[in-house]
Amino acid sequence: MEDESRLAIAEMAATAGITTDALRWYEREGVLPRVPRDASGHRRYGPAEQGLVALLLALRGAGMSVAGARSFVELLGEGAASHGRRISLLEEGRDLLREQRRRLDAAEAALERKIAHYELLIAAGLDCTGAPVPDDQRARQSARA
Repeated sequence: MEDESRLAIAEMAATAGITTDALRWYEREGVLPRVPRDASGHRRYGPAEQGLVALLLALRGAGMSVAGARSFVELLGEGAASHGRRISLLEEGRDLLREQRRRLDAAEAALERKIAHYELLIAAGLDCTGAPVPDDQRARQSARA
């Protein structure tokens, strides 16, 4: 009986939200260590591999390069001696996320200001130059679709 905690590649891909081709690519590129295989040669992702895939996708989602993710995996092979260097790479990923969040927050604030601006114009019945909007255009002025 197959160990149910070990996922086939299609199950791992679905769980991770990526394609099977992406998983194979990560393995081929050395970003993901070679995944254990069952007796028939099919990849079987155990809890350790599942956790590593999730972490690698988080690093990539944070904007870390493939080379950076590969470096992290290489450090795993060094055992406890590389904990400090792994922390440095994870901090780098965290810093990338913080910068992304800062940019997203700034973009959201700009959009909120522009939405508020247009809502004020609509409420006042004005166009962008401050001129009154003709009555026949007022109904269309507040249309959102």
